[in-house]
Amino acid sequence: MDICRWTARRESSWNDLDRLLQQAERRGLKSLTAAEIHQLASLYRAVSGDLARAQQISPRLTQELQSLTTRGYAQVYQGLRRQEWEAVRQFYQSGFPAVVQQCVGYIALATALFVLAGLVAWWYSWRDPSFIELMVPSSIIRQVRDRQELWMGSIVGVEPYAASNIMVNNLKVSFAAAAGGITAGLATVYILLLNGINIGAIAALVGQNNLAFPFWAFVFPHGALELPAIFLAGGAGLLLARALLFPGPLRRVDALKRYGTQAAQLMYGVVPLLVIAGIIEGFFSPNPAVPDLLKYVAGMGLFAALVGYCSRKGRRA
Repeated sequence: MDICRWTARRESSWNDLDRLLQQAERRGLKSLTAAEIHQLASLYRAVSGDLARAQQISPRLTQELQSLTTRGYAQVYQGLRRQEWEAVRQFYQSGFPAVVQQCVGYIALATALFVLAGLVAWWYSWRDPSFIELMVPSSIIRQVRDRQELWMGSIVGVEPYAASNIMVNNLKVSFAAAAGGITAGLATVYILLLNGINIGAIAALVGQNNLAFPFWAFVFPHGALELPAIFLAGGAGLLLARALLFPGPLRRVDALKRYGTQAAQLMYGVVPLLVIAGIIEGFFSPNPAVPDLLKYVAGMGLFAALVGYCSRKGRRA
């Protein structure tokens, strides 16, 4: 290889890369246009190939190109990582509330299914107490009816283990509710109704045994995030069902892409909500040292904060 001719032919690319890197290093990657960023990445790959060739023919040139590719790596990969984290921050700051607002009808329907099932189960359990035995484990029924105590005390002392188990269980339920949309929404509706019936029967059980106040004091802090997260997951499942059953003017595959993207974005918000709710349920909700009244206040405050966050104006995700 004629090193002089090869160097002369490739030197303009190295100079272009150096110029773009200097601009990115001084003013940040955002100062480059989309075309310049594309050129930067292309030149970085080309110079990396030149470095491999230079290592065989010239130590001095190798050192220069090594410095250039190191700077290029820092901008191309670390800069892209910064952009990715910035995109994540922007999504949770404004994109997620925008998605929630776009999908509010589906989330409201999921909420209505859950609440309606809970109210029906609560009403029926008061009329026919034997219904509770069909929906609530017998060990919990005995503990509430016979010993007049709630079952949450078992969490105290094993908080980290309980919190992790709670998170995993809630994530399973939520992802099942979202994925249930693939069954034309039947599985999603079943999960929402079943969970609503369960909580309605338990509410009747504790109400019949004068334990409603401490029970809801336990539920309020984590339930303020956990239940809305389940409703969001249910809304995601109903979005998928909409794409399958009522694609409208779109082809079904295009409808799945459109509504599936919104469903996925909803689930991006569900995961952190359930992680926070699991921590609260493991460490705060069952803590006997925290007064029940404070738990109610904390739950209402968290719910108000969540509503305010989801109601804020944000750009489309």
